Amino acid sequence: MDRLEFGVWDQMQTYEVMNATTAAEVYEAHIRQAQLMERVGFGYYWTLEHQGSYVGAITSPQMFLTAVARHTESLRLGTMIWQLPFHHPIRLAQDVAMLDHLSGGRAEFGTGIGVHEHEFTRWGLDFYSRQEMGEEALDIIEMAWGGDGTVTYEGKYWQIDEALIQPVPLQKPHPPIWAAVHSPRAIDFAAKRGYDMAQNIDTDESMIQKFSEWREAWKGYGHDGPMPHQFLMRVVHVAETDAKAHEQARQYLLEANTLGRDLVSSSRIGFGSNPRGMGHEDSEDIRERGRIFRECARSYEFWLDNGLALVGSPESVARQIAEGREKIGYDHFAGKFHIGRMPHDMVESSLTLFGQEVIPAFS
Repeated sequence: MDRLEFGVWDQMQTYEVMNATTAAEVYEAHIRQAQLMERVGFGYYWTLEHQGSYVGAITSPQMFLTAVARHTESLRLGTMIWQLPFHHPIRLAQDVAMLDHLSGGRAEFGTGIGVHEHEFTRWGLDFYSRQEMGEEALDIIEMAWGGDGTVTYEGKYWQIDEALIQPVPLQKPHPPIWAAVHSPRAIDFAAKRGYDMAQNIDTDESMIQKFSEWREAWKGYGHDGPMPHQFLMRVVHVAETDAKAHEQARQYLLEANTLGRDLVSSSRIGFGSNPRGMGHEDSEDIRERGRIFRECARSYEFWLDNGLALVGSPESVARQIAEGREKIGYDHFAGKFHIGRMPHDMVESSLTLFGQEVIPAFS
């Protein structure tokens, strides 16, 4: 099995910015934490994009990551995910290429389409066309990064006539492209395109199946070269002892997925046509994720029993990662250390212990 890489999924939540004196003080705090992550041994820094949501406050990932790039030296920098339908693909291709140059070739391109209907409604976008829009956008972005400096494209959603691309990325042929996947269609799409894949939310048992399906699909498409990377995100809290870690994490985990939800629920549009924000779409996968979110809001033990949160001493967390990796097969682990309203000093202590004592266990 390949060497395990470690990153942080830094979900800057909307409530932080709403309750701060200025947004800048929140951004600066997270940039300082990115510097800490680099010092203690993490290799990757991931943020995420949501628009008009309580889930995340980084509405311009490329701008924020450029700021992080100027304050770090080795962290690889990405967003998991950029929501493709919300971006003109030429603009996004050029923005990520600029990030790649300004970071010295450290950009990672995490892609996806989004799952919350209300975010699309508020921008006048068709929620049900997002898959096709995202696939067209990826075609255009790859053309922009790998062509002759121009892009002409005639699609259903994008029409482009000899766009002049400046710059192209520093990394050759381009920054790594990741696809965040949940549905069978998304798994197959990522495998066919040969993208690195990423997963979160699902229980360990579901992850075993989905990672296996992706690997089999990738092999079935007959790609050359090594298998792409496989990314798993889990909530993490580390303290000196198991007892202390559980005592600290328990009160924050139960609110981790719902904190600030009233920002959306109290608005006129709310979550759209479905109280969970899924629109009229329905599948076994969507229903299962709904069950997971409901159980996570009710039970601390549900988080732990299903591998959704890794809590304990450095030794315990290292053991949980090793066991999960053996079962699921990932080679990139991203920890989400900000849990609900957990104070920054507690988060930073957890990050430090993880970097100094968990990461070396996998060297």
